[in-house]
Amino acid sequence: NAINKEIKTTNEKRNKMKYAFYCKKLRPDAKIPTKGSDGANAYDLYAVTDAMIKPGETVKVGTGIAIKPPPYHAGFIFARSGLAAKQGLRPANCVGICDNDYTGEYLVPVYNDSGETRYIIKGDRIAQLAFIKTLDGEFVEVDELGKTERGADGFGSTGK
Repeated sequence: NAINKEIKTTNEKRNKMKYAFYCKKLRPDAKIPTKGSDGANAYDLYAVTDAMIKPGETVKVGTGIAIKPPPYHAGFIFARSGLAAKQGLRPANCVGICDNDYTGEYLVPVYNDSGETRYIIKGDRIAQLAFIKTLDGEFVEVDELGKTERGADGFGSTGK
């Protein structure tokens, strides 16, 4: 069918598009981010040093790299699901945003939600990094935003 053919063609073009993420090693032993599989949407970030994280503690873990995303993109740092679910380690800020004009080291503030001291070993995958296109614009103050089905109903208003 024509729609499926168009979707397949669009996906093939999308999959062939490649961006340059300029990456500078700040330490010779730093690891450049990698993807866990061809279908992965995020890149693994690696610890450049060892760290000990006590329960309820946050430790900034360096990656030893600086990255320059493409224009109008930002780096978003998310938890690695296995690390969070199995060891209780996650980014302290839940999602970190590295702005396009930030050229310093990508650091991950790792928080220990578990009741045990946890250890990160140099070379461990500590978070995942996705590049997301962002919009640049101006806020325009208006008297009305217009009507929507949901309106101003907030938390839990659309169901469970």
